[in-house]
Amino acid sequence: AAVASIYHLSLLSHSQCSSFTGIDAASEFHLEGDYLIGGLFDIHPVSTPLRHLRPEAIDCSSQPFSLSNYQRFQLMRFTVEEINNSTTLLPNVSLGYEIFDHCSDISNFPGIFDLISINGLIEPWTEGHQNVSSVVAVTGPFTSTQAINVAPLFMADLIPMVSYSSSSSVFTQKQKYGSFLRTAHPNSDTIEVIVNILLHFNWRWVAFLNSDTDYGQDGLDIFRERIKKTEICMGYSKTLSENSDYSNIFQQINAYGITVIIVFSSINSANAVLDSAIRLNVTNKVWVATDSWSLNKELPKKEGLKHIGTVVGVSQPVVPIPGFHEFIYSTDRQHLCGETRQQRLCNQVYNCSELSDEDIYAADPSFSFFVYSAIYAIAHALHNTLQCGAGRCINNMTVYPHMVLAELKKSNFTLLNQNIHFDENGDPGFGSYSVVFWNRRGEAQEVGFYHFYPSADFSINDSEIQWHTNGEVPVSLCSHECSVGFAKKQNGIHKCCFTCEICPNSTYINATEDPYTCVSCTDAEWSAEGSTSCSLRVVEFIPITDTGALVIMVAAWALVGLSLAVSVLFAINFNTPVVRSAGGPMCFLILICLSLCSICVYFHFGRPTAAACILRFLPFLLFYTVCLACFVVRSLQVVCIFKIAAKLPTLYSRWMRYHGQWWFIAVIFAIQAFLLLVGYGCRPPGPHNETVMYPSKIILSCDVGVEACTAPSIVLVTLCFLCFIFSYMGKDLPKNYNEAKSITFCLILLTLTWTLLFTIHILYQGKYIQTLNGLAIISSLYSFLLWYFVPKCVIIIFQPQRNTQQYFQGLIQSYTKTISQ
Repeated sequence: AAVASIYHLSLLSHSQCSSFTGIDAASEFHLEGDYLIGGLFDIHPVSTPLRHLRPEAIDCSSQPFSLSNYQRFQLMRFTVEEINNSTTLLPNVSLGYEIFDHCSDISNFPGIFDLISINGLIEPWTEGHQNVSSVVAVTGPFTSTQAINVAPLFMADLIPMVSYSSSSSVFTQKQKYGSFLRTAHPNSDTIEVIVNILLHFNWRWVAFLNSDTDYGQDGLDIFRERIKKTEICMGYSKTLSENSDYSNIFQQINAYGITVIIVFSSINSANAVLDSAIRLNVTNKVWVATDSWSLNKELPKKEGLKHIGTVVGVSQPVVPIPGFHEFIYSTDRQHLCGETRQQRLCNQVYNCSELSDEDIYAADPSFSFFVYSAIYAIAHALHNTLQCGAGRCINNMTVYPHMVLAELKKSNFTLLNQNIHFDENGDPGFGSYSVVFWNRRGEAQEVGFYHFYPSADFSINDSEIQWHTNGEVPVSLCSHECSVGFAKKQNGIHKCCFTCEICPNSTYINATEDPYTCVSCTDAEWSAEGSTSCSLRVVEFIPITDTGALVIMVAAWALVGLSLAVSVLFAINFNTPVVRSAGGPMCFLILICLSLCSICVYFHFGRPTAAACILRFLPFLLFYTVCLACFVVRSLQVVCIFKIAAKLPTLYSRWMRYHGQWWFIAVIFAIQAFLLLVGYGCRPPGPHNETVMYPSKIILSCDVGVEACTAPSIVLVTLCFLCFIFSYMGKDLPKNYNEAKSITFCLILLTLTWTLLFTIHILYQGKYIQTLNGLAIISSLYSFLLWYFVPKCVIIIFQPQRNTQQYFQGLIQSYTKTISQ
């Protein structure tokens, strides 16, 4: 059914052209030969969409003429003639051509049917049939949309279709376009060069205008995908049509502050864009042209073009074709153009006598080499199919198009210093791009290049570009780059639009990897605000060899020595009134506990460990509690002897009989031991790295949890409070029995020491806090040793007369008389 439909459509198309049919074979569009190459060139491209009410074929000659496409048409004729004159390529085989003016996307099928027909008929292909079309391959058409529409008709019979300009990426889908190859670079290559130009000039904020065609839409899709991994943002895009509101387009581009405009379109759309820009007085823009219009001869000469900005773009490199100049000026070609002749088939006519040879030769040279290389690729493939060699070819074999296709895919020959071959997608494995600039003379001046093979190589000579900004490269940024040490905070959907925020302490910014994130330093590193890297922290702690540590440890050993000396002195004078009034056996308990408390001093120095952190305060909290409990009991006993015993003799008697003071000390010790066991068990102290107070340092310390120390500290504070109360109650007792002043003074020193230490803790967290902790502990121990025991040692040694029973009895009698009065 599909074949029948094509058959009837072909008959209809031929009937539409019947009025043009003539008998003249002398035509630029046709050349007899052993094998024919089809050619599709839009010599009269349709500039506006055609509308008709009934099916009809288009008369291309009624449309505007394209000089550049006519030049490519002539180049195909020249190439075939050159091959026919060659003695090495296709010897004794003549190539012919059948060329059509393929001016429309959808109304130009008669020429296509003629190329794929056999004796005017389109029949199903079978393996055994002998009737084969003499057309072995086709080149063209010009646009991607034209190629997409006609390619399926050639793909069905695997007729090679070698395009010289269709660049849409859809043709890489070999399951749909199995016999499609091209000598023109795909849109992805064009976009690659454009992106490199944008990156080279640091243009990050661009607009993209594309024509409403497969070519333009494909370019937009590839550009969007390509810039995803770059810093380039497409701030505005618009698909152009014949009804586009250019005033609104340019207003929005200006509103977004975009300076660079990429125009990915056909020559007609580009012409409309530039005309509108000139008319609307658009200024100070950079226009990026694609290879479809960058080498156009008329556009750079537009009046007022210099006021709209600077035009740069990518183009096919201009490759001079040897002999083509002579061909254009040849008498044979002039003879064919001398008269208006009838066409053999539809759309094979043009009155070229109106053109000068100079006009034709000087037309836009874009895609010229691609036409030249496409015809040569077909010729080489046919040469290999016919197994040509030694000046002859096999002339009795049937050549099917798919045989030529197989050889085309294996193409590998040199043409004008270019190695012509195709990749697995049928795309060219050769060629390069030029970077051009429209200078003030109205010419496209080459200022750079992009070589794809053998490896990517890109270069631009900036000094040759005459910018509209007085020599300075124009700037196109949504937001200016952040200063060093600042991170970008994106505004909206575009990554190019952002505010800058300085990276705080302990973070840094690596702009090359991620300019949007402040990366945190590790615990062992630090950084100042606005840093680009982290530095190692200085690790600090008080070593055992530190001078302050040595002084405190010597003081601790001295305390133990003094305690031992006092214990010996008290033991020798145990039964004297001074020793007994000081507490008797309880004095030895206090001195032992003071010595045990000094153990914790040694664990404040050196690198903290889990054991050291536990022992920094545990001995002090436990044994200092016993000391305070002894002083509470001692203060209470003195008060009881002189005040409570007389009023409550029974209570005092039981207190003394059952050794109440020792039970009290034991209970307090048990309570404190339990509290410490629970607190340290729930959250034992451990090494801690202080990194907050001093960002550039790591202070090695111990983390003593609140849970471990709160309850034991309350016990100590409570005991101190009781000491103050009982000492105050006994302030008027006999001097030798009155320990209130000594105990009170010791407690005042204790309170001042720890109050000062806690204040320093709030203001200072450096390494010397450990020295201060040790100093506070030693001060607490010496306060009792020096102000409670040493005065009594002085009496025992230097004032023995005050250490007698008679002296103490006299004081008691004097106190009794005072109370009775």
